[in-house]
Amino acid sequence: MADPQTEPRDRAPRGGRRPGAGQRLEDFLRDYTAGVSREGFRRLMRRDAAEAYAVLTRDQPPGAEPTGGPARFFNRVRVLFLGLSYKLTPVRRVLFAVAIVAAVLNLGQCGLDIDRGGDAGGFAVHVNGSPLWSTVSIGLLVFLLALELVDRVRVRDELEVARQLQRDLLPDRAPEVAGWRFAHSYRTANEIGGDYYDFLPLPDGRLALVSGDASGHGMAAGLLMAIANATLQTAIAADPAPRAVAAQLNRTLCVTGGPRAFMTLFYGLLDPASGRLDYLCAGHPFPLLRRAVGGVEELGEGGLPLGLRPGLEAEPASTSLAPGDLLLLYTDGLPEALDAAGQAFGFDRLGGLLAQGGPAAAVHDRIAAALDHHTREAALADDVSVVVVERLAEGPAIPPPPGGVTGPSSESRGRESR
Repeated sequence: MADPQTEPRDRAPRGGRRPGAGQRLEDFLRDYTAGVSREGFRRLMRRDAAEAYAVLTRDQPPGAEPTGGPARFFNRVRVLFLGLSYKLTPVRRVLFAVAIVAAVLNLGQCGLDIDRGGDAGGFAVHVNGSPLWSTVSIGLLVFLLALELVDRVRVRDELEVARQLQRDLLPDRAPEVAGWRFAHSYRTANEIGGDYYDFLPLPDGRLALVSGDASGHGMAAGLLMAIANATLQTAIAADPAPRAVAAQLNRTLCVTGGPRAFMTLFYGLLDPASGRLDYLCAGHPFPLLRRAVGGVEELGEGGLPLGLRPGLEAEPASTSLAPGDLLLLYTDGLPEALDAAGQAFGFDRLGGLLAQGGPAAAVHDRIAAALDHHTREAALADDVSVVVVERLAEGPAIPPPPGGVTGPSSESRGRESR
């Protein structure tokens, strides 16, 4: 028997009578306004409108803004009109101008009549306008809106394909290494992100740990990330030493990318048996190492991001992870995440959260919860990726559940969420 809540709304009820027009209208309005909230309207006016104005007018030549109220208003309207117009194709730009002219002509023919109603003392208001110009203006604007929505749907479909390709480049589960436990997640600021991390096992039992951040955002950063992934796979197969891998990636980015195509990188080569970690940090935020005996250290020797110069400036270094130690890899989107007041999450807060210790999954979830509490309704300005590596104090690592990482699933921790 079908669940009555899952039956179509237009199906006749048990009495055999179809719902009346009032009920159908109520159902339509409920569906049409689903998800609307007061907070949504507040966000629309405070944040979305300001961001839309900034994007639409950023290509207009800067000029001195009038100081008077009406003059400033009309100047902003002019700048907004030009900015919106030049975002359209030439043909659509002309149609948009015609729609605006038709709206102005309609306003020019509008009249207001007030009928006093004779002795009865009542009155009526009549607004007269031009049906022709109203129809032309509204029809053209709706037509342009439909065209732009179709373009957006097509771009969204293409971005979804790109997102799926990007998901395939990132690990969907942590590696199973005896004596070690891992937790990781990834959040994008846009549809396509530029952060990259991976766990690459080597035939000799060592594990390559990679964390990187491609320059820019969106599709360009995603393409750079894909190039970096392919290069790293090839370089590690040829020579997994940190300097050799970083040098190969640097050469590739210098050849294939322009001056804005660069990437920060932390590359570590971990020997699970001994805990030795050989690493190189090129322009990437220094990973944090929490010792089991207490204290947090930074790993890194500095250096420019890869892809900026032909020569490699970063130098490799080595350390060792003892039982109970925790290693935190992250991208700069985490400490630089802003709240509604413009305050950054901060490196000190991140170090304090790691210093509390605990299993890898618990440390990861603590950082994710603190980030959620910090940003709340503020949108992420940059991608955020977090990797926590734990060397167990004793005994083998607990294998991760099928389809996820150790602890709660990566999806539940906001992997690729906005």
